[in-house]
Amino acid sequence: MAEKRASQDVKSHNVFGQARKPAKMLRAGLYARVSTNDQQTLAMQNRAMREYAARRGWKIALQVREVNSGAVKREAREKLLEAARRREIDVVLVWRLDRWGRSVTDLLATLQELEHLGVGFVSLTEALDLTTPAGRAMAGLRAIFAEFEREILRERTRAGLAHARLNGKRLGRPATAALHASEVRKLHRTGVSKSEIARRLGVGRTSVRRILGAKS
Repeated sequence: MAEKRASQDVKSHNVFGQARKPAKMLRAGLYARVSTNDQQTLAMQNRAMREYAARRGWKIALQVREVNSGAVKREAREKLLEAARRREIDVVLVWRLDRWGRSVTDLLATLQELEHLGVGFVSLTEALDLTTPAGRAMAGLRAIFAEFEREILRERTRAGLAHARLNGKRLGRPATAALHASEVRKLHRTGVSKSEIARRLGVGRTSVRRILGAKS
């Protein structure tokens, strides 16, 4: 009986005559990035990625984060790529594509490098999973990349506006010539020519003529 049970145990570890290999626990590298004006989302990104890795049964081998604008060099990301090149991680996990890439060209270049290294890539927000054949064959990547590019532009616009405010620059549309109407009329009454009025006030000569023509 003991021999029979041993024989059954051996068979239970075989599938179609071949030994079943235990599933490999993937080593994940987590990357989080926020802009200098949006640091409150950093904890949220980290929490969501750690929970996702736990659900997939991945071991977190490396976790990096950085705070900077979209255009600057990303040293923490380079650290993660170096780990991939040394075969220290099996998959890169990010919160969103625009957190990872600086542009569509940069995004594609890094994804191609990771694919060449045999390292998977997952972006939570876009549900992009390049660790599976189905994910790699996923349709609609162009739409994802287009949205990524729009998000990059929005982020850089917000960063630019914030920088302008810090430097005391006035934002919004420039003041129209109508706001200078009283000054235009005052200068004209003192004998200043229309061309000189336009030069002094920084408005167009057409605007000056229109203001003076509307004078009752």
